[in-house]
Amino acid sequence: MITKQEIAQQLLQYLNHRITLAALVNWAEDTIMNGGLDPSNAPMLMQVLGRIAAADVKEFGLFWEDCESIMRALGYTLKVDASLAA
Repeated sequence: MITKQEIAQQLLQYLNHRITLAALVNWAEDTIMNGGLDPSNAPMLMQVLGRIAAADVKEFGLFWEDCESIMRALGYTLKVDASLAA
């Protein structure tokens, strides 16, 4: 079952450069096609997945503000952490 936590985890993987935007979009598209969303949040999860799935279209993209909004909808707050590059 796909939950808010699983979607948040995938988005964080993208934000931390562990997966590409293409991989995130493919995951969202596959998830939409396969279903299995948490029934208690299915409409909101479908909306979030739809937004992520459209991120590979130039007119939509996936900006920081979009990521913040998605994470807030999932019940999370994003924070930025920085360190000096070696």
